[in-house]
Amino acid sequence: MRQVVLFSGRVQGVGFRQTTVELAKPYNLHGTVCNMPDGAVELVLEGPMEDIENLLQDIQSRFAGYIANMTRRTEPLQGLLPSVRIIW
Repeated sequence: MRQVVLFSGRVQGVGFRQTTVELAKPYNLHGTVCNMPDGAVELVLEGPMEDIENLLQDIQSRFAGYIANMTRRTEPLQGLLPSVRIIW
């Protein structure tokens, strides 16, 4: 499964990307997390749907006061490199 998730709100400048990388470590996921020019953060994940859902719940719990909106879309798998990493 591949999910592209866009978080908006106060999600830049609060450690969102690094925390996401740390929260993803226990899961069997591949992906990237990056800041967008409009102030949002984009998270691209590939892996088992259960792991994706669990990570998204972890992120929402950790940043509950910062996330105003979260949108998701499913895309075809592209075979991302192992682990979740920050891209600049």
